[in-house]
Amino acid sequence: MLRNFILVFFLLLHTAKVWGQDVIVYPSKLKFIGKQTLVFEDKLRQYSFQEIISNPEWFEKSKNDVVFFGVNNYDNWVKFVIKNESNHDNILVNIPSPQIDFVSFYYIIDNRKDSFSIASYSPISMRAIQHPNFVFSVPITKGQTAECYLKFSSNKQMSIPIQVLTDVQLVSVLSVSDSISALFIGVMLAMILYNLFIFINYRERHYLYYCNYIFWVAFTQLVLSGLAQYILFFENEYIMHKLLTFSAIMSGLGTGLFALSFLKIKELAPKYYPFVLIFIILEFACIGLLFLNYDLLAYNLLNVIAGIGSFLLLFIAFKIHQKNYKPARFFLLGFTFFLGSVVVFVLKDFGVLPYNEFTIRSVQIGSLFESMLLSFALADQMNILKKEKELSQLQALQAAQKNEKLITEQNMVLEQKVNERTYELKTTNEDLNTTLENLKQAQSQLVESEKMASLGQLTAGIAHEINNPINFVTSNVAPLKRDVIMVFDTIDFIEKTWREDISVEEKKLKIEAYKEELDYDYLKIEINHLLKGIYEGSSRTAEIVKGLRIFSRVDENDLKRADINEGIESTLIIANNQLNSTIKVVKDYSQNLPLIECYPGKLNQVFLNLISNAIHAIRIRHGESENGIITIRTKGLENDISIEILDNGAGMDENTQHKIYEPFFTTKEVGEGTGLGMSIVYNTIKKHNGYIKLVSEVGVGTSFTITLPIIHQLNIEQ
Repeated sequence: MLRNFILVFFLLLHTAKVWGQDVIVYPSKLKFIGKQTLVFEDKLRQYSFQEIISNPEWFEKSKNDVVFFGVNNYDNWVKFVIKNESNHDNILVNIPSPQIDFVSFYYIIDNRKDSFSIASYSPISMRAIQHPNFVFSVPITKGQTAECYLKFSSNKQMSIPIQVLTDVQLVSVLSVSDSISALFIGVMLAMILYNLFIFINYRERHYLYYCNYIFWVAFTQLVLSGLAQYILFFENEYIMHKLLTFSAIMSGLGTGLFALSFLKIKELAPKYYPFVLIFIILEFACIGLLFLNYDLLAYNLLNVIAGIGSFLLLFIAFKIHQKNYKPARFFLLGFTFFLGSVVVFVLKDFGVLPYNEFTIRSVQIGSLFESMLLSFALADQMNILKKEKELSQLQALQAAQKNEKLITEQNMVLEQKVNERTYELKTTNEDLNTTLENLKQAQSQLVESEKMASLGQLTAGIAHEINNPINFVTSNVAPLKRDVIMVFDTIDFIEKTWREDISVEEKKLKIEAYKEELDYDYLKIEINHLLKGIYEGSSRTAEIVKGLRIFSRVDENDLKRADINEGIESTLIIANNQLNSTIKVVKDYSQNLPLIECYPGKLNQVFLNLISNAIHAIRIRHGESENGIITIRTKGLENDISIEILDNGAGMDENTQHKIYEPFFTTKEVGEGTGLGMSIVYNTIKKHNGYIKLVSEVGVGTSFTITLPIIHQLNIEQ
């Protein structure tokens, strides 16, 4: 009886705690519910959820629309109560602060408790709402009340806006936010690519430092918005914990390096140059602290460096501007605008300024204006350099004209003496001209003859080799185009489904059904396969063209002493994408294999053809299972070496074995091969005065054994 009384007493006490707190009635006109919440900092990080709800006196009233905890290493709690007076059966709590490391959400509805936890490094695809924001569902029906608790932990600044929305409202909010972020990233990317193009054309290092700086500024904003994980598929806890701090450090380094180069600090303000170097060294020290897992210390030190360093750069730019260095004016204006946007962003966190789209995006706006102003400054500097170059050319032209006048005067003095000797030299000059003309004609004939001979040799040697990879590329383009169109259709369908006024689960089921109907997984595999095929074909074509260029240099000899083991290894690297980690390669190389005289590029092509055929045979027999094995053995003989390539693929019957080296004979499907691979293999081995042996059995596998002489001897039949 006493136990029941105590239980009722605590239940009434808990209800009184709830009633004593502001209740957020949904639908509400509040954009952020910060002032309707209570907050508590667990500095020892030792209290359980049960202890938290049992001690309401620990909590204090939040004073701002956006809850602010600053930078700490505590467990930070937020408590609020939601009452549903709408017709929606599910209310969403949205926290648009993706940079927070870990968030836990608890709720109590009719004495029923439940909880969810999301880490910033959690895969987006595994979240209930697939977005970088932290979104939690509160399943309360009309008239019900939910007591909610949020626990935050992070080694970065915690400014926490909390919204209470329906799923339709959430989609609208996220669409606007993501569109603005995408526009910002697009503009910054355009600025980077434009200035990178200028750098490639003019090789002016200022543009390279500018591109590096703008890249890290944009990337930092990408991390702050949570889109870095969403776009770049970061799902690693270690990386996500450190990514924001690291990108901010790199942004600071980019600022320092750009300022040193653009403002010419070493030349125009040499006494301040060591101070800038010190700040750059401290930035590197922050990287060291970060990777030694002193994350909070690195973050706080970075903030100090950024604050002091920014005003130092402004001061240096002002001093340089006083020396009439025009680009410093743009730097001052752009950097001042950027720092102003940072101040607006910080004051928003402390509640001095309202939390709205302008203050949220102030750093992005400042970054855009700064990047454009700095780009204008670079263009202006290029104009200055152009004018200096034109002035230098004008001075050089004037000097040349002066020299020309002097030479003319000297020529007039010497002309008389030249005329006196002209008659004596005339006959000799005529003979020399005749001889020179004859030499030129002979030289032209020799050059033309050599070109025709080389062209004939190159055409005969390269025609069959280059046709195969080119066909391989062109045959993959059409299916790749078709598959990409199907991917675009899938994205359009997902966007259309997401906007439909149905539940999230219905959307997911509809999307999954569409993907299953489309066979989406196979589509991705096919696209990867086609891209790999195009890459292999283009790479092989490039290798052939490179070999063609080397062959055309007649003063070199392609016959070289080469390590066959090394050649096989390089070939396996090229064929690695075909192996696809499902085919095991067993290597049994002779450690004392001697170097042989050969044409290494040609032999590598032989190995690639044999390995590719082995892979094809294994795919026929084993499909994509991991039962396929390719064994490669090398062995040194007395005067020769042998290479054996053995597979456990489909094997060949006797009829196929008899025709295997015939040109254009192939067992592959139409479009998969031209039938020239094994013909090239046979002719290449013959050119090396070697021979190849074939052993194959249907359903068991195939073995090719190549024997090559160590010392290459000229074959008279060739």
